[in-house]
Amino acid sequence: MTSLFHKNFGRRILRTIIRVYYFYPIRRLVFWAARHWLGTTRALTLHDGSAWEKFNEQYRWISLAALQSVERAIEKRWLSAQVACRISELWGSAFFPTKERQLAIQEFRLSHGVEPPWFLVISPTRACNLKCSGCYANSGPGSGYSETASLRWDTLDRLITEAKQTWGIRLFVFSGGEPLAYRSQGKDLLDIVEKHADCLFLMFTNGTLIKPEVARRLARLGNLTPALSVEGMQEETDQRRGAGAFEQVLASMERLRQAGVPFGISLTATRANCEQVLAEQLLDFFFAGQGAFYAFVFQYMPIGRFPNFDWMPTPDQRLPFWTRSWEVVRQRRHFLLDFWNHGPLVEGCIAAGREKGYMHVDWNGDVMPCVFMPLVAANLNDIYDRGGSLNDVWESPLFREVRRWQNHYGYGCTEPSKDGNWILACPFRDHYSVFQDWMHSPGTVPQEGVASSDLMSQHFCDEMCAYGAAEAQQGQRLWETAYLNREAGDL
Repeated sequence: MTSLFHKNFGRRILRTIIRVYYFYPIRRLVFWAARHWLGTTRALTLHDGSAWEKFNEQYRWISLAALQSVERAIEKRWLSAQVACRISELWGSAFFPTKERQLAIQEFRLSHGVEPPWFLVISPTRACNLKCSGCYANSGPGSGYSETASLRWDTLDRLITEAKQTWGIRLFVFSGGEPLAYRSQGKDLLDIVEKHADCLFLMFTNGTLIKPEVARRLARLGNLTPALSVEGMQEETDQRRGAGAFEQVLASMERLRQAGVPFGISLTATRANCEQVLAEQLLDFFFAGQGAFYAFVFQYMPIGRFPNFDWMPTPDQRLPFWTRSWEVVRQRRHFLLDFWNHGPLVEGCIAAGREKGYMHVDWNGDVMPCVFMPLVAANLNDIYDRGGSLNDVWESPLFREVRRWQNHYGYGCTEPSKDGNWILACPFRDHYSVFQDWMHSPGTVPQEGVASSDLMSQHFCDEMCAYGAAEAQQGQRLWETAYLNREAGDL
């Protein structure tokens, strides 16, 4: 199958199948069969045993939601056949890797005992044309983009090339700053996407720089999907991102729809809006009205520009928010991922290059375990200057400490237990005393310009530890009731 897929003949067969899906009777039959299969109890049973029943059920819910999103996008012609074929080819390559990619993964496993991470998050520039309140990257406009820190284009190219060759990675996520503001050596972000046409890219963007020519280029490339940031409807979005931001985002969505480019939305849940971001009105507007294919939900973290503990969702809001997020997936069948509430889908924290996880590289070449864990383990430029590689980052003391904690906390366990709670899996938010110990790992420093100067202060530590303790009371009850003993409650 792998050999056939990577031949031109195999690609032509795949393109033909995808185009056939666009015929209504055939599409309806295929999607009906797929929904029926996914709805069975044996479908997508990724783990054996009754202890995994809730996890397997939620995998099926997410898969059905993704399927429904595809069907909706094709039915309304929001996804062009050309882009659908391209995406299918790339996802096919992910499931049926080339021999070279299989060899890279095997070599890493033989050397380290585990498989390499699945993807990288890269923030290629700190530049941004907006200055949003509470920005985790503390980005904003200056006198010009050229004066703002950015990765050199050849370094960015080398990073992606090495990740492909050494770790077999084919998925890359761009964050920022604003990725579309990236300029280096006469090239922009889409130049790197075009060069690495064998990879899939996801881009978190404020959505204001997707002009008609950008949308058309994205359609031609077919291997990047943008997630446009909104804070809710117009009032909430403009309040945080500036007057007129919401209308600019809607204009960009219209351009993407016309070009047939699949896109999603990115929402930040705060104490003030966590009931609104998953409200019926908002979901109908963006999914049914604007054509969003997916949604990512990030709960506010007190890092970056003027960290504010009062923006964090309260522990008492946790259970209603978890319940609502799964209602949206299960009942409305919207493809929504909430990295804190849906932590059990990935068995906890995925930072520090964990197997099936990722790591973060910023505009200075600083490498961190996570976007929301602003501790620098190494600098990519320094590593490359002395002839090193990504494996040197993976083996850094900080990354080893994080992975050791992940394994101790339950990742890779044969059976879920109350001692390893994947609802409370974030070291920064849920276990700050552990995070504070990591700040003293050899060679570890806070991220420049992003980590608060109070990050290591006693006040900051006391606030975060108190929050984690209060969060644990709600999160532990949720974990034991909903996941370890389903019949004990109806959550």
